[in-house]
Amino acid sequence: MAGDRSGDLGVSSPGLSARYEIRVEGVLDHRWAAWFGGLHVETDGTRTVISGLLTDQPALHGLLARIRDLGLCLISVRRLPASEAGNQAQPSDPGPPGDG
Repeated sequence: MAGDRSGDLGVSSPGLSARYEIRVEGVLDHRWAAWFGGLHVETDGTRTVISGLLTDQPALHGLLARIRDLGLCLISVRRLPASEAGNQAQPSDPGPPGDG
């Protein structure tokens, strides 16, 4: 495409998987990990950190929509460099968290 300069600007391809760290206001316990597609969920004081591998940009936007639907206040979204990515779980298709 003549107008596509994303490669010139150092923008990554939207189809590649990447690890993300998303911080939200409020505390969610580890049981929400399944609802967030098997991503790692941990608390940091009064905040929750959701992190892990997302397959592409639509997966990231889907995760952000889930956060919005819960009414959580989004604090930050950070794409993790490979050196910080760790071995977090790859997401799967989740259902809502259970009581058990």
